[in-house]
Amino acid sequence: MTDPQQPGEPPAARVTGPEPTRDASDTFATPSFTPPAEPSRPQWAAPPPESTTPSKWMEPVPAPAPSSASQADDRRRGPAIGPLLAVALIAAVVTSAGQLLVLQAAGVFGPDASPTAVTGRQVGQTTVELDEESAVIRSAAAVSPAIVTITSRATGEVDPSTQPSADDPFSLPRTGVGSGIIYDAAGWILTNRHVVAGSAAVTVKLNDGREFPGTTYGIDTLTDLAIVKIEGADLPVAPLGDSTKLEIGQLAIAIGSPLGDFANSVTTGVVSATGRAIVVNDEATGQPRRLRNLIQTDAAINPGNSGGALVDSLGQVIGVNTAVAGSAQGIGFAIPIEIAKPLLKQALAGEPLSRPYIGISYTSVDPQVKRESNLPIDYGAWVSASAGGGSGVTSGGPAEKAGLENDDIITAIEGQRIDIGHSLEDVLVRYRPGDTITLTVLRDGATLDVRVTLGTRPSDLE
Repeated sequence: MTDPQQPGEPPAARVTGPEPTRDASDTFATPSFTPPAEPSRPQWAAPPPESTTPSKWMEPVPAPAPSSASQADDRRRGPAIGPLLAVALIAAVVTSAGQLLVLQAAGVFGPDASPTAVTGRQVGQTTVELDEESAVIRSAAAVSPAIVTITSRATGEVDPSTQPSADDPFSLPRTGVGSGIIYDAAGWILTNRHVVAGSAAVTVKLNDGREFPGTTYGIDTLTDLAIVKIEGADLPVAPLGDSTKLEIGQLAIAIGSPLGDFANSVTTGVVSATGRAIVVNDEATGQPRRLRNLIQTDAAINPGNSGGALVDSLGQVIGVNTAVAGSAQGIGFAIPIEIAKPLLKQALAGEPLSRPYIGISYTSVDPQVKRESNLPIDYGAWVSASAGGGSGVTSGGPAEKAGLENDDIITAIEGQRIDIGHSLEDVLVRYRPGDTITLTVLRDGATLDVRVTLGTRPSDLE
């Protein structure tokens, strides 16, 4: 049944076909129709019927005929609508164009971009959506050319190129093998300490097949890091990110040369945790060495990946792959790039690699340590005796000269609070030997400031 036709209106279109039927889920069900038989044309080419939609869905609601007064009002209002629509259209076009330029500049919009967005990342002041697969592809393309394979030989070791290959294709080469990251076009490479420690000769192979002899510029005395130098032209450089802004669960991409034979392999996972601490055997001394403030990831890291890059979804290096838990799967560790940056600057300036040193042993305070040791606060660095006993203040060190005492709790460095998210070492590496800094200390319930001139960390410390 149709609504009555109003005076002055054209006749309503008639709809052929069966009456609309009610369905359990819809108010009306669209009626079916049969196209006219045309044997010479496929069914998809048949012309549609005159109308397939019930008339009550599309017919206008009857309205009274406009009066002469309303027509006059419409004439008065009519001329202003056009300019307003034009201004709105221009504003919409300009805004859309601006957003398009931002996305294209971020490298996340274009012919290769996937329409399925799974993660958001901050680019300047704009949050852009990234598809995980395209993010991995772009990140690998941006960083892989700057990831190198490093082979090292100890003094007196025979050149491996003259030796027959091992029967087991998955065995490690007789020489030391690892990966590295070119961080400066002048040939500066960041790698792991254990990759080059004790080596007499270093060979660096690029992803494009070029090989260069390398020299070990310096070894880090705090972490498992080292700097290698090569002489070459047109060297690719890996962009560095900011590891202080990592979020648990964000995409993590590991790039390196596992087993020394599979150069520039890419594996993916997530940032599983931050602030981890592990104990490894020092390759140079054979003694256990404690590494702190590490990034934990489930991206596959294998022997040979050491010194390679851990990369985020923007194609920036956020860590240096360093170790894997041998007793488990999917537990690997990387040194945050922020811890490495002071060394990179020292090498570029031609300075020896060094780390600041206070001269204390301490325990990081958290709610559990506070409860078990009956401390007044649940954060800070508690200057306490080591496992062997004695004082937590090293005799003759910078802390003793500044007046730091056993059982002091360092609560801040230059105003930066020391807590679970900002450990004492993590904050201290921002400074250089010779800098004078202010420590905020809690002693016997009173807060005081202690000025300390930092020394140079000895290489034989744990």
